[in-house]
Amino acid sequence: VQLQASGGGLVQAGDSLRLSCAASGRTLYSMAWFRQAPGKEREFVAVILGNGAGSDYADSVKGRFTISRDNAQNTVYLQMNNLKPEDTAVYYCGATVYGLTRHATSYKYWGQGTLVTVSS
Repeated sequence: VQLQASGGGLVQAGDSLRLSCAASGRTLYSMAWFRQAPGKEREFVAVILGNGAGSDYADSVKGRFTISRDNAQNTVYLQMNNLKPEDTAVYYCGATVYGLTRHATSYKYWGQGTLVTVSS
């Protein structure tokens, strides 16, 4: 499975942005977004089950970010609202067979990352 993340950019605090992660083929893997800020470890953001029936979010983004998927388009989205400067990071999408896991080591496939910069 190959993953291609896109949609990053430079926005101001309070703005919205939608990230996309396109998979190379049909997959019912659980899909997640992680992010990595400069000098920090990669951290979990959100995950969604293969059938879209369940999802989980990091506390830092709960209520502001929404993960969704369109299996007909083999694409997962991350809608990010009310962005804050601390959301600045490279965002990665990943695929796993392990349900709603938050552990990066459980993800076998990764996209290349897309940079989100939020100015204050």
